Amino acid sequence: MTDEFQDYLSLTNQNLLFSQTIKIKTIPETTKPVPPVFTAGQFNKDDITKLLGKVSFPKIKPDIRKLDPVEAVSTHMKFIEKHLEEIKEKSNVKQTLSLSSSVTKIREYRVPGVYRARHVSVDQSDRLWASDWNGNLVQTDQQGNVLQKIQTSGTEGGYHTVTQDESLIYTERSKRVIYRIPSDKTITEFIKTGEWTPLSIHSSQINGDILVGMIKDKEAKVTRYNKTGKDIQNIQMDNQGHELCKYPYYITENINDDICISDDIKSAVVVVNKSGQYRLSYTGQSGLFHPCGICTDVLGNILVCDCFSENIHLVNQDGEYLSLIHINHQESMFRSTFLSSVPSFLGKKDPRGVCVDETNNLYVRQWNSNTVTMYTYLQ
Repeated sequence: MTDEFQDYLSLTNQNLLFSQTIKIKTIPETTKPVPPVFTAGQFNKDDITKLLGKVSFPKIKPDIRKLDPVEAVSTHMKFIEKHLEEIKEKSNVKQTLSLSSSVTKIREYRVPGVYRARHVSVDQSDRLWASDWNGNLVQTDQQGNVLQKIQTSGTEGGYHTVTQDESLIYTERSKRVIYRIPSDKTITEFIKTGEWTPLSIHSSQINGDILVGMIKDKEAKVTRYNKTGKDIQNIQMDNQGHELCKYPYYITENINDDICISDDIKSAVVVVNKSGQYRLSYTGQSGLFHPCGICTDVLGNILVCDCFSENIHLVNQDGEYLSLIHINHQESMFRSTFLSSVPSFLGKKDPRGVCVDETNNLYVRQWNSNTVTMYTYLQ
C-alpha cells in the first residue's frame, strides 16, 4: 500500500513516508480496583415485626353509635344544590324566553347627585350604582334613596361593577388602582395595575373572575384576575400578532364565556373567546357607530349603546344583527329584521349605560338625565 500511495506523491513530498517514527510514551503504573463484596443479611418475621410493628383485630363486639352530619359538608352540599337549581332555572327560562314585539317601560329611578350619565350597575337586590362625567359614583335603592356616594377620578367608561357577593369594584385611573367596597362599606385597595391605566371593569357572574380593560401609551389589553385579585390571563394580540383592541371603553362577558369589548377608537364591539382568541367584530348597521355601554342577557344576546345614532343595538352571540331600539325625541321603535315595527317609549335620548338584572329587566342610563329607566324587552 505504501508503494501505491507513493505513486500519488510528488518528488518533493515523498520524504513524508520516511519521516522519523513518533515516540509513544509508556503508560504509568496504576492500581487495580478492588470490587466490593456483598454479604446477605439474616432476618426473620420477628425482626420485621420489631422494625415496622403489626396490626391486630381485637375480638370484642363493636359499640353502636349515631353519626351527626358534618355542618361544613352539609353547607357545601346545600350550596351545590342551590347552584344546580339556579342553572336549571336559567336553562328553563332560556328555553321559554324570546324577544318581545315591543319594549315596555316599567319604572324610572332618580339618582341624586349625578348628571351626564356614564355607566350603571345593578346588584341582586336591585340596588343601583350610577356614575357621571364628574367622577360621582352613587348607590340608590328602588325608591331613589342614596345609600352611598363616592368621589372618584372616573369620568368615562364602564369603570365600576358589582360582584357575586354584591361588593362594588371600581377603577381609579389616576392612581392605577382598583378598589373594593364590600357590604360593610369600607373602601379597600384591591388590585394595583402598575404601568397600565384601568378603564373598564366587569365581574363575571359565571365564575367570579374580574375582567379589566387597560391602556398604556398606545397599547391596550384585557387582564383577567381571579376573585382574590391574582393576575391569571392577559389578552392583547390575535393569532396574526395584531392588537385586538385600541381603547376598551366598556367590557362585559357573555353566557358562553366570550369577552365583549366596546372599543371607542375602533368604533366596534370586539368579541374574543375565553382563551383570548378573536371571534368577531360588530361595527353597526350603517353610517357612524360609537359603541358605549354594553351588556349581555340570558339568551346570549349582546346589547350595546350607540351614542351617535341614539340606539341600542341587539346582536346575538355570533355577531348577527337582531334588532334596534331606536331613541328619538322621547319616542323609540323596536326595529328588527324579523319583527314588525311597533312603537315603544324609552324616554330620553343618547343612551350611555346599560345592564340587565337577574329577572331580565333592561336598565338604561341616558346622557342628559339623572334617571335610570327600567324596561322589559323579553317575553
